[in-house]
Amino acid sequence: MSSRSLRAVARHLSRAEAEAICKRVLEFSTADECRVTINSGVRANTRFAVNQISTAGDNYNAAVSIRAVFGKKVANVTVNRLDEAALRDAVQNAERIAKLAPDDPELLPELGPQTYQDAVVWNDATASLEPDARADAVRQITERARAAGLVSTGYLEAQAQAFAIANSKGLFAYQRSTGVAFTTTVRTEDGQGSGWAGASDNDFTRIDPRQLAERAIEKARRSVNAAAIEPGRYTVVLEPTAAANLIQLIGGALNARNADEGRSFFSKAGGGNKIGEKVVDERVTLYSNPLDPRVPANTVNGDGSPVGATTWIENGVVKNLAYDRFWAQRTGKQQSSTGGTLAMNGGNETVESMIASTQRGLLVTRFWYIRGVDPRTILFTGLTRDGTFLIENGRVTRPVKNLRYNESPIFMLNNLLAMGRPERVSASESGGPGQAIMIPAMKVRDFNFTSTSDAI
Repeated sequence: MSSRSLRAVARHLSRAEAEAICKRVLEFSTADECRVTINSGVRANTRFAVNQISTAGDNYNAAVSIRAVFGKKVANVTVNRLDEAALRDAVQNAERIAKLAPDDPELLPELGPQTYQDAVVWNDATASLEPDARADAVRQITERARAAGLVSTGYLEAQAQAFAIANSKGLFAYQRSTGVAFTTTVRTEDGQGSGWAGASDNDFTRIDPRQLAERAIEKARRSVNAAAIEPGRYTVVLEPTAAANLIQLIGGALNARNADEGRSFFSKAGGGNKIGEKVVDERVTLYSNPLDPRVPANTVNGDGSPVGATTWIENGVVKNLAYDRFWAQRTGKQQSSTGGTLAMNGGNETVESMIASTQRGLLVTRFWYIRGVDPRTILFTGLTRDGTFLIENGRVTRPVKNLRYNESPIFMLNNLLAMGRPERVSASESGGPGQAIMIPAMKVRDFNFTSTSDAI
């Protein structure tokens, strides 16, 4: 490895460096309790447009957050200077603000030392992804688009981060993580055809830029001269990204407190929650496992508690909800969280076989502009984008204009007809790595489209 690569790998605080800073901050503290968290690392990106790189940069930062507690009063201060004077000032500011704060009736004592499983989310190839390597990956898309007479744009972002946490009760944890996302939109020169492809992983070597280029180019070519169709309820074949765009919304609705207090889909009529109830098709199992090498995540939460594997829905039945530390203690449950990773089981179908078995329906590449409508049903609205096609008699026959939907992933999973094999996808609207998510393509009946859109 070159000296330049070694420097790239080192652009985050080491365990020893982070532990030394935490120790220094705790020495400065006079509060009843003190917690220190450090997030350090690099976010490197390359952006391209009109078949050429437009911007590139590496952004390094190290942020130290200090939490001071006096009785039931708490305050947090964050600083990104690491010299002793700046750290001392931050501690003093946190303590001064805490003394002025109102009591927090839900404040819990800091945790003592914990035991954590070793995370498997760090990858050297991603951490050492230099600008020239990113440019080479981008060129594999731009050159193919140019040769095809098309116009490519896109974004490649790689992250290498280190997280550390310590407190005045002797807790300390340190973990490193990497993540990378590569997305591209390819359009025809007249702007009438648009195709998209993307991938996300913690390991850059598992992303194939050529494959992304080929998929986006094919979608762009096939989506020219899209015609409007009547909105309504359609059988849809959702490619993995489209399915993930909606299924990931269930992860955000798993909050146990919201359910117990009657504010979510997982609230039970008359009080309590739906743990133990069947809510979706029995073929559906949804889980989080930070040690799954396909969708890994850190094994420590932001409060210092360990993160383990949790099954949320098993064979259609709610098995667990996400309990933060306060609500777990209040209700006598075990603390749990998705930990930034979500996965679903699948089936043995392919997108092609699902299309072949569809008399009339739509093939959807992805959704965007996704916004909440009703948390009690997990109802969202949004638009199709970058390749929506009519299926007739088991064949894709023509492109159609984009459609707005009003749909819930819960309704969707109750109308499930078929599933493919689970795939790691890029499901973040921002184009960044986002949470690690692995979802299958799926075929769903009665998907609710409410209007058409002239947007390409």
